[in-house]
This record gives sequence, C-alpha cells and structure tokens, in this order.
Amino acid sequence: MTTKNSVENVSRRSFLKNLGLGSGALVLAVNFPEVSGLPKAFAAPATTKFEPSVYVHINADDTVGIIVHRSEMGQGIRTSIPMIVADELDADWQKINVIQGLGDKKYGSQNTDGSRSIRNFYQPLREAGATARTMLEQAAANQWQVPVAECYAKANQIIHKPTGKTASFGSLVAVAATLSVPDPISLKLKSKAEFNLIGKSDIPLVDGHDIATGNTTYGYDVQLPDMEYVVIARPPVLASKLVKFDASKAKKIAGVIDVIALENLEEPPLFKPLGGVAVVASNTWAAMQGREALEIEWENSSHASYESEEYKKSLAASCDAPSAVLRKAGDVDAALASADKVFAADYYVPELIHVPMEPPAAAAHYHDGVFDIWACTQTPQSAQGTVAQLLQVPPENVNINVTLLGGGFGRKSKPDFIVEAAIMSKLRGKPVKVCWTREDEIQNGYYHAVSYQKLKAGWDSKHKVTAWQHNVALPTISSTFAKGADVIAFEADLGLIDMPYDIANVQCAAGKATAHTRIGWLRSVTNINQAFAVCSFADELAHEAKIDPKDYLLSLLGNDRHIDLAAQNAKYGNYGSDIKQYPIDTARYKNVVNRVANMANWDKPRKAGSALGIAVHRSFATYVACVAEVSEQNGKIKVDKMWFSLDCGTAVNPERIRSQMEGSAVFGISLAFYGELTAKGGVINQTNFHDYPVARMADTPVTEIDIVDSDAPPGGVGEPGVPPVVPAITNAIFALTGKRYRDLPLAKQGIV
Repeated sequence: MTTKNSVENVSRRSFLKNLGLGSGALVLAVNFPEVSGLPKAFAAPATTKFEPSVYVHINADDTVGIIVHRSEMGQGIRTSIPMIVADELDADWQKINVIQGLGDKKYGSQNTDGSRSIRNFYQPLREAGATARTMLEQAAANQWQVPVAECYAKANQIIHKPTGKTASFGSLVAVAATLSVPDPISLKLKSKAEFNLIGKSDIPLVDGHDIATGNTTYGYDVQLPDMEYVVIARPPVLASKLVKFDASKAKKIAGVIDVIALENLEEPPLFKPLGGVAVVASNTWAAMQGREALEIEWENSSHASYESEEYKKSLAASCDAPSAVLRKAGDVDAALASADKVFAADYYVPELIHVPMEPPAAAAHYHDGVFDIWACTQTPQSAQGTVAQLLQVPPENVNINVTLLGGGFGRKSKPDFIVEAAIMSKLRGKPVKVCWTREDEIQNGYYHAVSYQKLKAGWDSKHKVTAWQHNVALPTISSTFAKGADVIAFEADLGLIDMPYDIANVQCAAGKATAHTRIGWLRSVTNINQAFAVCSFADELAHEAKIDPKDYLLSLLGNDRHIDLAAQNAKYGNYGSDIKQYPIDTARYKNVVNRVANMANWDKPRKAGSALGIAVHRSFATYVACVAEVSEQNGKIKVDKMWFSLDCGTAVNPERIRSQMEGSAVFGISLAFYGELTAKGGVINQTNFHDYPVARMADTPVTEIDIVDSDAPPGGVGEPGVPPVVPAITNAIFALTGKRYRDLPLAKQGIV
C-alpha cells in the first residue's frame, strides 16, 4: 500500500550541508512508518509530523548516496537496503555509496531487532527509488523536449527510447531537484521480472572486503585522542547497593588513574546503568587489573533469594495455577474429561544470555554541553533518548555514531553501556571508552527468560486431537520496565497463542513469575521456549499415535485457512504487522513442511545409526520448517545435517537469507546442547565460554536451505530460523534412541 506524501524533495534544505552534499544534488527523504522496538506499553505515542528517515541523494558526479538508518551486525542490512532503492532507481550498483545514519528521530525507527528492517521498510524504499527515477526521467524529457513516456532509466542513465540519446543521472540532478515530487499513487514500480538486484544471489556485501581485511570499525575499535579506559565493578546481585569500597590497592597498579563510585540502581532497571565502582585507566588491561584489586562491600537486594532449582519448582507450580487465560476456544476441561486418551508433558528452558562475539563497548566525549558517542548499538535513537533523559541534556545534543557490531542478538538494543560511557566522560571531562568484558556480559547482562511449560492434549479414538492446553510461566520482559510486572504480555504472541493446529478446544494461559534479573530479548525471544514445547509435543503425540511425525504434523495443521485468533479471545500483535497483509496461513506452513521433507528424503530409509526429526514454526511473519539428522557414537549425539525450507515472502537478498539460516543452525545447536545460566544467592554462576559454551566447528552440521519463491510481502529473516532448530534436534534424538529430552540443555543429560 502506498502512502501519501511518503517522499519529499529536500534538495534545497540547509541540513544537507551536514551530509557533505552540495546544492547540485537531488535528495529525497523517505517517511517510514513509526515502529517501536519496545512492547506497545512502553512505546512512545506515534506522531503525524513528517519525520524523514532515509535520504537518497544523487550527485552531479553521478554517484548515488543512500543513508542506511539500521545497524549492521552481519545480517547485511547495509547491502539489502541499498539493493531495494538502487533496483527501483535502476542505478549502477558500482556507483552506490552507503552512508551510516546517526541516531536521530528524523530517521523513523532505527531499532534493528524484531526482524523488521525489510519487512517494514520494503515498500517505502521501493517508492524512494521509483520517485527518484521518475523525476530523473521527467528532467530528461524536459531537457530533450520529448514525452516522458519515451524515457527510461538504465544503469545510471536516462535513455530516450526512439533515438537512443542518453543522459547520466548526474547531468540531470540540477533540473530534477527543481521538480515536484510525484504522487506515490502515480509511481510505476518494477515488476518482479524487471528486478536487477532484488532477489539476486550474486550481490556482494557492501562491507565484505573491509570486514575480511580488517578495515572496519567496531565498538571496541574506537580510539579518540586523550581517551581514558573504564571498566566497572557492578553489583553481582541486581539492584544491590554499594556500602563501601577500598581502592588503595587498585590505585597502586600502573596505569590506573582514578576510581569512582557510581549511583546505585533504582528499579525498574529500564536501560539505566547498574551502578558500582568504575576504574579509570590509561589502558584496558590496567583498568581490568585495577578492578580485580578493589575490595567492595555490597548490601544485597531481595533478588539474592534467586536460586535456580527452587525457582524452577516455583515456575512449575505457577503453571498449575495460571493467572491469565490468553487464548480460549471451546471447553478444554470438558474435552479433556471426555477424551479417549490424555497425554501430558512438561518442558523447561533455562535462563540464557546473548554472548555476541564482541561484548558491549561505547566511547563518549562530553564537551561544550554536547555528547559525541560511538557505540556498537542496535538502537541509536534509544541510546540518544536515554542519555538525554538521564544526563538532562536536549536529545539534539547527543550524537550517536553507529559502528559495526560484532554480533548483537538483541543485547545491543539496550543502551545501558552507552549511558555509562556518557556519565564517565562527563565526570572525567574528557573522552572515555567503557569496555565490558565477557564476564561482565554474562554476569550483568539482560537475560533471556527461563521458562517452564505444561502441555496437555486429549484425543478421540481415531487419534484426532480434541483438546489442547498449554500453560507457561516465565519472568516477563515487562519487569525490566515496570517494577512488579510478573505475567507475560507480548511474549504470548511468540509461539503460545498463535499455535496453528486445527483443534476445537484450546486454552493457553500464563502463571505469575517474579523476575530476579534484567529480562530482555534474545534472538527470536520466547519463540525459543514455546516452539520447543509446541513442536516437541506435536512429535510426542505422533509417536503416541504411532503415526509418522511429518504426516501427523500436516494433519494437525488441518485444512488450508487463515487463522482468526480474535475469534478465540486472543489479543495477537502479529509482530507489529497487519494481520490482513500477513495472515497466519496454514497452507504456507504445510508447504514448507512438505518441501523440507522432500529435501531430506524423509520417506526413505536412513542408514543405520541415524534418524531424522522435523519441526515447523512461524515467527516474524515467516514460515520455517527444519529437519535435523542426528547420529550416535559411544553415547554421544552429533547433528550431521540440517535442512531448512522457509517462506519469507519476497526474498530481497537470498545470499543473506541463506547465511541467516546457517547462523540459526549454529545458534540453535548452541541452545540445544549447551545454553544454561544458573543462579545461587542471586548471582549468576557462569562467567565465560568455559562454563557457558557455544557451538564450535565440530558441532556444526552441513546445512541446505530452500527459499520459497513468493510474491507475498517480505517477512523477517534474522530470527525465524532459530525456533524450529531445537525441537527438530530433540525429535530426531527420540527417533534414534527412544529417549525424550524435555529439559534443556542436552549437555546436562550427558549425551553431547
């Protein structure tokens, strides 16, 4: 759907000087839809004021500049966004210049998570390219005094069809900049057959060569003149208070400059610093050694009661007494009571952490009332707003420069580490860089919620499921923003209430759970937990019924239909997308199931000592089916191969889509095999990769990826591959060994 006034000619505006552009450039501002990365309860109200978010400029030297407003962390967004604009513009890819946008509200949403960069911005980006092309064609027509219908764009040129006369984009910008912007309704967008870049697999990463040769800047790489380095000793228990500290030994370490007590955290945590004691030094090593030498006394908060094993029991009990029914169809209790057979199972996923390869880091320089900040952030606007609010300066006095990110997975959308850098620079009166270590990230991060789930199903004499009950208890992300929040909110949308099976009697409910750590979002969020339970339970029902798991899965999905959750008393957010544009479509579920089964030769006998497992899940408006092949040797499980079939609608950048699925396989194996945090006395026990391992090369299987050719609107890609991986693996293990594992990770079962 096109939007009125979504593109504006801003060529003559004074702020172009900030982009280094002369007056001879054609510059278009694109108005993107308002999208918040926070749950709706915490989102700022939408504004009707025009807020340009991406600028497309064409210079007299024939180069095309595109400002990318999203953060690059390996997903290729600095390539995919320019691909869309350049394709509709019909620009020469070799003449594209990509410019990283600063944190600024004028860009619309810059929150690079939720798998929404392409999903939300595909249409506005196409319109931006088509608008520029249309204006250049009109400029050429005016210059040649010919009908505009006789002019078309190709490879940075406008060509006059009857005569073959050409004019470069650059030669036309002065005239084009004087024209009125065409109404979006009048734009002629390319057909799929006309695409030169969108959907092509041979487009190299814009940053690929520089990344491979080390010529890039990540958050940890930033160096500023006269910069000091800061490492912080934070409270080991959330919201504990600093009582006293002795820095005498720390100050004797060569390179240590100062030791400063920070303000204590008052809950809710939000994106505020945790407090503690900061060690300032001339280098990172000295700061770390200084921190080790500190003697600190803390007054523990009530969160010191957090003990993992006891908390697990409390979650299980909470599932038995849910406080909120989130989806209800029919009468589950009556259907279970009258069922020929009832089957039940419990599933547990422990607390998890992001562990991106690069821990958080931010450099800040406070001068003349202005903060200049460089950070590996997924949310520069949130960083800007939080710094402005907590340090009481206007947002326009906070400049957030986005570096490349050495991984993010949701951690770097929380700007607490950026606020720490701003505070320290203001206190020190000079540039500083706050460096988080791996230990800091694991013991003081934002955590993926531990969860307990209880499922129960009843079926009739023909093994048709007549009742489905799913109760869950986990600490909610809302607790990070509202003290005392103890029941899930939007997390229910992520694999719980959107269960797609065709069952007459359904009830999904949530119990209360008190949060004792900062709960945040991790790649695919609670889809991890809930897909593990739902997809495992479907497989268990198949084996109980002695029916092939793939065939049983297809029967559960039922007839082709669009699921109406509102009719079952469920308030469903649909990942922020219009349910009419992105319906829950069981035909698409079944299609990827059949395709991935064919890829894996599901119906053919396997070699001795190996077996297959299958799972399918929809998240972020994308459908992903996964088959895992596992083998066993000396009691140890190995994942030998994985197959993915995904329907993400229009596939903009297939190479990046494949890489995201490959990464999802590794990420999912890490969760299935190793991921587990535990707490004692409110303190996280794990500290680094030796006790919080991730998948290594030896764990990584061969992967094959199938992308469904589709004309549907684009769905998400960065996260949807993760949820079906874990249940596909555990289902395969059951098929091979007859042992069902419902309590993660598998490492504690002794099989990996």
